[in-house]
Amino acid sequence: MEPLSTLDSKLLRALVKNARSSWAELAQLIRYSPPAAADRVHRLEERGVILGYSARLDPEQIGYPLTAYVSVILDRPARRADFLKEVMKLERVLEIHHTAGNEDYLLKVVSASTRDLDHFLSEILKSIPGLARTRTTIVLATAKEAPLMPPQKSS
Repeated sequence: MEPLSTLDSKLLRALVKNARSSWAELAQLIRYSPPAAADRVHRLEERGVILGYSARLDPEQIGYPLTAYVSVILDRPARRADFLKEVMKLERVLEIHHTAGNEDYLLKVVSASTRDLDHFLSEILKSIPGLARTRTTIVLATAKEAPLMPPQKSS
């Protein structure tokens, strides 16, 4: 993995804050010309440092005010691939993390209500073959949620 330069870190921090920044704004930040700033960003995309761009939506505004984290325990490790194949299809599952410890996976799920979450858990998620148990934690409020970790500084 190639370390990030100070200029690349500045660009990444600016794009994390506002992915719609213009080339002129980014260029001013690093004191380069707009085409040079665009070239640096394109190289970060080609290296796979920047995976893509998306709009951050307010879940409440689009009908999903309830967020929950669901810990999943599978009945045996051989079921992981099949479980992942099925859970990847579920749009309300925003994140899937393979974890160490007692649980196999941690899912971030959005729902319209507790009744909707109950339906999702009991009728959809638990119908996936190999799922042994779940443990659900409902989010009451979110104090901080960053789109991703800020880039590391390098020398």
